[in-house]
Amino acid sequence: MRTDEEFEEPEPAPPGPRTRDRPPLVRELLLVAGLFLVYKLGRQLAAGHTAEAYRNSREVWDLERALHLPGEGAVQSSLLHGDTLVQLANTYYAAVHFPATAAFLVWLYLRRPSHYIWARRALAAVTAAALVLHLTYPLAPPRLLPVTGLVDTARLYGPSVYGPPDADQLSNQFAAMPSLHFGWALMVALGLIAVTRSVWRWLWLLHPLVTLLVIVGTANHFWLDAIAAAALLGLALAAVRRPRHVPAPTAVPRPRRPARRRTLVGAGR
Repeated sequence: MRTDEEFEEPEPAPPGPRTRDRPPLVRELLLVAGLFLVYKLGRQLAAGHTAEAYRNSREVWDLERALHLPGEGAVQSSLLHGDTLVQLANTYYAAVHFPATAAFLVWLYLRRPSHYIWARRALAAVTAAALVLHLTYPLAPPRLLPVTGLVDTARLYGPSVYGPPDADQLSNQFAAMPSLHFGWALMVALGLIAVTRSVWRWLWLLHPLVTLLVIVGTANHFWLDAIAAAALLGLALAAVRRPRHVPAPTAVPRPRRPARRRTLVGAGR
């Protein structure tokens, strides 16, 4: 005989807050696409300041020497030991930046919706701040500054995403400060570390580390470009509130109805 205290098998709980936190997909696609278009148009508005960009580049180079930062040439020399290594670095620069960030946002949207909103806002904030700097402080990359002694590895070894600066209509090559390659890579690593619990999650820091060596070694950015990006990301993360960790929904036990007692034939006689 069963009593009222007995329970049935647990049944799934109703959708938890993670499902409710997921924003509409179409709206997010339009929002991200719109932000990207605004950024690309803004970079185009910053193009054309050739003389100012070269002057600022020389100032950054001199400032790094005054700060006794390591020369970018040491990293590039390491890449130039073999064609394969420098081509891998050029490919990483050209092919990993956008896909890695997009994959990060898609994974968060599907698996950590509340953290997706946090990461999207942080990325939007740091990108907007970078655009302001691109408009107010145009900067030529070190590969275009003869005094650095650095070579354009993408042009010499391939693959390259840029054409001649005076004929390149698709990108603004004078928008080196800050480096969004490094800023976005750092956000991807910090975001994955924040939302995962694996003991190996700190290995995600290899992504911004490799990105840093690549952008410097290929002479697309100065050290200070990466430092400025890290500082802007720090300000963005301080301004954007990080969501609390929400545990996964658990099964809720449901009381079983009390079983009917069977009356024995002849009982009580």
